Amino acid sequence: MRRVLLLLSATALLCGAAVAQHTPMTEPTAVAAPGAADFIIGPDDVLDISVFDVPELSHQYRVDPGGTISVPLIAEPLRAGGLTPVQLADRLATELRERGLVSDPHVSVVPRESRGHSVAITGAVRNPQVYPVLGQTHLLDLLSQAGGLTDSAGSTARITRAAGNVADSSASPEIITVDLKKLFDGSDASLNVPIRSGDWINVPQAGVVYIVGAVNHPGVFPLNTSHQQLTVLEALALAQDTKPTAMRSKAMIVRRGQQYPDGRREIPVDLGHLASGKQFDEPLLANDILFVPDGTAKKALRRSAEAAIQIATGFLWRY
Repeated sequence: MRRVLLLLSATALLCGAAVAQHTPMTEPTAVAAPGAADFIIGPDDVLDISVFDVPELSHQYRVDPGGTISVPLIAEPLRAGGLTPVQLADRLATELRERGLVSDPHVSVVPRESRGHSVAITGAVRNPQVYPVLGQTHLLDLLSQAGGLTDSAGSTARITRAAGNVADSSASPEIITVDLKKLFDGSDASLNVPIRSGDWINVPQAGVVYIVGAVNHPGVFPLNTSHQQLTVLEALALAQDTKPTAMRSKAMIVRRGQQYPDGRREIPVDLGHLASGKQFDEPLLANDILFVPDGTAKKALRRSAEAAIQIATGFLWRY
């Protein structure tokens, strides 16, 4: 029985050797980062190149102005410009094998930095700057990288994208406007727009309204994603209501604009009538001033609009 087992083992070894003798050598393996399939390498890009089990070749490489990289043990510069990371990984793996440097190379290429693949984020974000776009990226990804929105951010983001026909330099850029409140609450997934290299994302500062005069907390209040629109009563709530000396029946909205005589319009507001529902609760527009006169300063009431504008201007410099 033991002789039979030995014979079977020897036969298996011989068969294995024969199979190994006729099995072709393993093809080099090329790997790239997920989402980098559409990335085209260009001059000055920084690449993380890793050759499995060969630390001497695993480094960061910067593509030179001519579009090549210099790899240790390979005499000639290797062309990288114009290739995808997968194509470059495949080319390097083939070079290493054909030159007899690595018998079974497993190469990965990951873009690390790229001036040609970037997006500018400006406006009311915490870290406005230029960010790399090295794979599939969406608006929420970039806003997160920028540290999120500031408290003064408006309710929309604007993406400016170069026209598709780059040969026509006179073509107008595409403007995409995104409602940030709907984007963040997830009610419309289509608002998480895919971002392309070269896009410019701008989050404008929110419009503001000024609440001044005989209120407990006068100041500047942004019309942002929390308060996209304010009525007079809502504004008073933010200002923590009026003081006991307030002339509630003499309040007014000062609305400025070149379309109005003297550059402004004065809208009388009786706060008592508003509270009882006898007067329409007027929505405030960006840059409106809600002025509540103080009964202890009746002389100022004669020039209430001018006083309101002067006070609001003072708040603006502190905002």
